[in-house]
Amino acid sequence: MSADADSDIATETVDSDDADAAGVSQETVPDREPDALLEVRDLDAGYGDLQILTDVDLDVADGEYVTIVGPNGAGKSTVMKSVFGLTNLMGGTVLFDGGDITGLRPEDIIHEGIGYVPQNDNVFASLTVRENLEMGAYILDEVPQDALDAVFDRFPILEERESQKAGTMSGGQQQMLAMGRALMLDPSLLLLDEPSAGLAPDLVDDMFDRIDAINDDGTAVLMVEQNAKEALRRCDRGYVLANGKNRYMDDGDTLLNDEQVRQDFLGG
Repeated sequence: MSADADSDIATETVDSDDADAAGVSQETVPDREPDALLEVRDLDAGYGDLQILTDVDLDVADGEYVTIVGPNGAGKSTVMKSVFGLTNLMGGTVLFDGGDITGLRPEDIIHEGIGYVPQNDNVFASLTVRENLEMGAYILDEVPQDALDAVFDRFPILEERESQKAGTMSGGQQQMLAMGRALMLDPSLLLLDEPSAGLAPDLVDDMFDRIDAINDDGTAVLMVEQNAKEALRRCDRGYVLANGKNRYMDDGDTLLNDEQVRQDFLGG
């Protein structure tokens, strides 16, 4: 089992009475939206025989920016990995663009129009920047030059260093490279797992600005993020998970400004 899985397996106890005191929505799912792109329903998932998620529900509309926050060990990354076919699904369904992708392998899910950027080991260290980007289009017969140009336009530093080995780049540059590779197939939905993790404080805002721009250009974003306050400030909607279950769902600003949510999950 990977270190990422271990971090999700850790648990944190949250008093259930807190939920009753909060003013934000505790409904797990709204009625299906006509423009829903991703629909997760009653998801039970984990690693091997160990269940981490229980009845998790989540929606991302076409072009929407959604963030998942919660304490360490809440199962946030497990939700992301489950959508991308990297966990043991024990129940529930995952629908994307109206089609059932429950249980599909990652290589098949990529074909459906979902890109995924994991938190760790998200570049091929021994390959050059350009080779990493080309790997993002490996399912195609040839690398589309317009896609490569679009990534270079979005991340100019990657074009400057296209011959550099990815493993010699800074953490922020590697994160840009990982996102650029995931964008090579122009996905409808981009999954981002802790994109600000390990970045110097002065680079965090820049990373969030880049994610904002990706979303502004029409790509839906589902993000797990440790910097919960900033993530909720920028997103359209947020989900709060605790102990592998839905706790709250509402607009990002509403969650950010709710006193109970701030005390329980955002450090006051």
